[in-house]
Amino acid sequence: MTDQSPARAWHVAQFKPNSAAIARRNLERQRFDIFLPMVETTRRQSGKFVTRSAPLFPGYLFVREQEKSARLGAVNGTQGITRLVALAGRPTPVPDAMIKALRARCDTQDQLQPLPDYAPGDEVTLATGPFADFVATVEKVDAEKRVWLLLDFMGRETRIKATSDALI
Repeated sequence: MTDQSPARAWHVAQFKPNSAAIARRNLERQRFDIFLPMVETTRRQSGKFVTRSAPLFPGYLFVREQEKSARLGAVNGTQGITRLVALAGRPTPVPDAMIKALRARCDTQDQLQPLPDYAPGDEVTLATGPFADFVATVEKVDAEKRVWLLLDFMGRETRIKATSDALI
């Protein structure tokens, strides 16, 4: 069970260009939890293709207080951080479900993993929406990577569609 109090909610902080590691290190020293989802990108550099890890959301990371001693207001004064994202002057919390969904797709080093390829007959669990936690069977996967599912709902087989990221 997670603590959903505003003090323990996740927030978004903008870091300065090329300062993700500095911001992370300084926030961790101040006893903040940091979540910086990374994705592998391949670019051409000097005539060669180079694969590197880069932030999924360039320039932004997620931050949460670990304990009462870490004050959210201290984030703005942290070396490597530009500002804490806020609306109407107040830090805006990120929905916990979004962080859980992102974390479920990341490995232990916060590296985003590719979505699995589903095949007809596979059993999957819906992670979001009105049918969350329902088990369904993959009927087919179309060209746009939408997954058509057969779901036993109230004793009747029902056909629904979902995206790969909505399944576990």
